[in-house]
Amino acid sequence: MNLNNIPVGATGTLSVEVSRELTVAHILPHLPEVYSTPNMIALMESAAQVAIDEYLADGWVAVGTSVNIKHLAATPIGFTVTATAKVVEVSDRTVSFEIEAHDGIEKVGAGTHVRAPVELSRFKKGFLAKLAKN
Repeated sequence: MNLNNIPVGATGTLSVEVSRELTVAHILPHLPEVYSTPNMIALMESAAQVAIDEYLADGWVAVGTSVNIKHLAATPIGFTVTATAKVVEVSDRTVSFEIEAHDGIEKVGAGTHVRAPVELSRFKKGFLAKLAKN
């Protein structure tokens, strides 16, 4: 697939309301009921996918290949976190993003992310072959 049609500057945004299931306390009850870093990263990665979805050919998706994120502030239950991803570079095989998350009061996360477009049917063959060996 030719990635040249993905424009630098394309953006994607997703939001989620923080529930107890999205907090670190959901996994480790003795920790505070604040939005967990893994859930924030998942939201940020998803916003990056949204930014490029319309530019991918039918049957193609993008998979994450690297994440460099700082979790900057705690977000309690009931707040809405919004992640925004912006395409900053497109190479022959990958798309790079700058990503931020905000909870309506302050920036709670920031960093970079890289995704690699793949043909979904080919990608599935690989992990299904691995599953068959298990």
